[in-house]
Amino acid sequence: MLLLDYQNVLIESILRDRFAPDTTPTAIDQVVSDFDNVTFHISTPTSKSHLLISLAIKCYPELVKYGATAVLQREYSSYIVEPPENGYDFSVQIDLDNLPSSAEERETLIQKISLLKRNAMAAPYEQAFDEFASLQEQAKQYTSESAPQGVREGGEVRAIHYREEEAIYIKASHDRVTVIFSTVFREETDRVYGKVFLQEFVDARKRGVQNAPQVLARDDPPLELQGVPGIKAGKGEITYVTFVLFPRHLTPQRREAVISHIQTFRDYFHYHIKASKAYIHSRMRRRTADFLQVLRRARPEAQEAGGADGMGGAGAGRERKTASGRTFRVQG
Repeated sequence: MLLLDYQNVLIESILRDRFAPDTTPTAIDQVVSDFDNVTFHISTPTSKSHLLISLAIKCYPELVKYGATAVLQREYSSYIVEPPENGYDFSVQIDLDNLPSSAEERETLIQKISLLKRNAMAAPYEQAFDEFASLQEQAKQYTSESAPQGVREGGEVRAIHYREEEAIYIKASHDRVTVIFSTVFREETDRVYGKVFLQEFVDARKRGVQNAPQVLARDDPPLELQGVPGIKAGKGEITYVTFVLFPRHLTPQRREAVISHIQTFRDYFHYHIKASKAYIHSRMRRRTADFLQVLRRARPEAQEAGGADGMGGAGAGRERKTASGRTFRVQG
């Protein structure tokens, strides 16, 4: 099965072409679409050697609330353009005449720019992981009965409404971080395929993949979302998929990979639903073509004419074909 890339492959390709040695700068004005209604704009508004990359995300105000400004400042400090391009939420500019000298540094910059969406969306996860570490330290000072309510119940629920009618909810506790995706199925067939895929996630731990996060799927909002405004109960279209990340997933060595993996879940999930439907449809069309071919072979042919004089003779007969394509003659 296809594994989606974390970075925007088109932006990566454009930057790699323009970062190549001895490349003559040229003008560009290109809009690039990404998953989740994210839009990039790559342009050279002032000079062919000054490349401006801008990002527009529907949920950017929520990301800023959960620390996106600090994360983006950390990753792109010297390249940030203030204010950003009109109509976009965040912009960086690269001077092609002053690129890093080594090939390794240029490649690192290419990867960093192509991960612009991933890094912006990582902010609430990083904030939740930091809150988990803080709550974990506080919980060590208490027993389960004497712990304060704030430690027992965990932190706030971070809601990221990154798509129409769909959102990601992240909640940190002293022993886990819970990530909940609300996803909408417009068609009943999509819902059936979705249940099959989600059951595979649920069964993964039963088949010996003990390091995998716990995955739960339900139509009603989980208990973690009680009191969160805007939550809709499942009415046949909305499904809530819960990932429970345990301390082994939240170590400093693993957190970056965990953030990258879990961000692509929704896109990965719906992509493979559509790919499965396309595969089954192609098999159905092929099977239908095979059946039609069998019917054509079994169709009775017109009775052959008689002898050379057209009056018929002892050798006259009708030619038939079996389903396997063999031919035989029936004497008339």
